[in-house]
Amino acid sequence: MTEENFWDNPEEAQKVLKKSKSYKDSIEAYEKLVDLYEELEMMITFVEDGDSDFEKDLIKGIEDLEAKVSKMKIDTLLQGEYDKNNAIISIHAGTGGLDAQDWAEMLLRMYTRWAENKGYRVKTLDLLTDKEAGIKSATLSMEGSNAYGYLKAEKGVHRLVRMSPFDSSGKRHTSFASVDVMPEIEDSVDLEINPNDLKIDTYRSSGAGGQHVNTTDSAVRITHIPTNVVVQCQNQRSQHSNRETAMKMLISKLIEIKETEKKEKIEDLQGEYNQIAWGSQIRSYVFNPYNLVKDHRTNVEVGNVQSVMDGDIDLFITEYLKYNI
Repeated sequence: MTEENFWDNPEEAQKVLKKSKSYKDSIEAYEKLVDLYEELEMMITFVEDGDSDFEKDLIKGIEDLEAKVSKMKIDTLLQGEYDKNNAIISIHAGTGGLDAQDWAEMLLRMYTRWAENKGYRVKTLDLLTDKEAGIKSATLSMEGSNAYGYLKAEKGVHRLVRMSPFDSSGKRHTSFASVDVMPEIEDSVDLEINPNDLKIDTYRSSGAGGQHVNTTDSAVRITHIPTNVVVQCQNQRSQHSNRETAMKMLISKLIEIKETEKKEKIEDLQGEYNQIAWGSQIRSYVFNPYNLVKDHRTNVEVGNVQSVMDGDIDLFITEYLKYNI
């Protein structure tokens, strides 16, 4: 960073700055743990000498230290090739009609709250709303250290059980939404995709954007024909920008599939890859007749549903990562 020609290539410079910040944040977090540990050691000495005024602070401090050490341990274990990358998360309403669309929008809010609490930058890449209620689908980019490493734990089908606000008879309904997560791949990744394997469609954007929206076909949908993977983007005003972003999303998805399938080349990927296999629900959110959120992979349960819907999902993520890293 001190070299004279450091800023000659702004894109490379930004990558170095990002890496530097990641290292500095890790060191700073470790040093804070050491400081807290030493402070607790002093408190223990005071308590042992009969000063009971420090007991409550000591207990709280130990709990705080344990939580932070646990988080750092998870961060240290995230050594997958793409774990430190930004994440692209897609949410799709499943079976359940308006309830499912409303549920998809609730999940969108939950993940947005979670990301904001982490200090991540959230960008909407694609959003398909419904006139009556909720959303049919949404795709977000979440920029921050270990975003993909954490969010990969959320991939799967999420099930909601509640009294439907759309049913005048007040019956209990079960709704589903799928969550797909993939790493955002750096431009430096060398990947060749045969242009003949791509079907590119343009259509009019449906989101915010002033007079430009709904006047030009700026939104872009790209289908990778051999795998039937579909990505779309409409967050930018220009078709060119949306196409560029959609291609990055497609590359990210194909690389993720390639890694999962342990294939050597993208050309080896064949067959239809759905977002998520229905029936493979990973978590249930019950609002009625009782309040409970249960992860079916780890059996972790939380009784405070509202807290979870406000983005407090770290317990589910860390418990999943502990057993799957």
